[in-house]
Amino acid sequence: GSSYLYRAFHALPPLSAADGTPTGALFGIVNMLKSSLKENAEYIGFVLDAPGPTFRDALYPEYKANRAAMPDDLRAQVEPMMAIVQALGLPVIRVPGVEADDVIGTFAVQAAKDGVDVVISTGDKDFAQLVGPHIKLTNTMTGSVSDEKRVLEKFGVRPDQIIDYLALMGDKVDNIPGVPGVGPKTAAVLLSAFASLEELYEGLDSVGALPIRGAAKLAAKLALHVTQTRARIHEF
Repeated sequence: GSSYLYRAFHALPPLSAADGTPTGALFGIVNMLKSSLKENAEYIGFVLDAPGPTFRDALYPEYKANRAAMPDDLRAQVEPMMAIVQALGLPVIRVPGVEADDVIGTFAVQAAKDGVDVVISTGDKDFAQLVGPHIKLTNTMTGSVSDEKRVLEKFGVRPDQIIDYLALMGDKVDNIPGVPGVGPKTAAVLLSAFASLEELYEGLDSVGALPIRGAAKLAAKLALHVTQTRARIHEF
């Protein structure tokens, strides 16, 4: 819910009601929900971030510290959005101290273990780590669907490697540092040669022979950032 609220707010013109109340994000959210409801899912929930810090802030105090405060015009649409969602018959789920992403992930993994096919409606790349036989992602703003094959095509790594991939690169959006000089292509090459981050660190002596420009210097950078990168895994 939170990510779609922001995306709708920035993607649509600043619409407003007759009294000046901002409604642009609400218009986008309603369209997204209509698309989701057409799927006639057996179970459906609308998950939002709860107010206050989460366990991720305790893990890394600088987490999302670079983000600006929510714009007033967007903040004014949060409560009406929850009312609209509930009026459409969807439960609004908010868990204090836990990010909405983690709540969604918990529901998805548990349902998949129970043999339920799950579709997560999101545009967030972090969710690619959950994709598997029973879990797919859908982006109702673009109409795209991501399964295991699509994740590999898009990122160059398997879903089970996404956490290591993100830990190597870091994430500017969430203010999480990665290994300097390691971008998407380099991270994908490293994880095509090594199955995981741990295997990569165990085989650092072999990195210099990989078909990567400046491979020897890269190996040295990786060695300097072992502790930092291992810590990042817990934040994704």
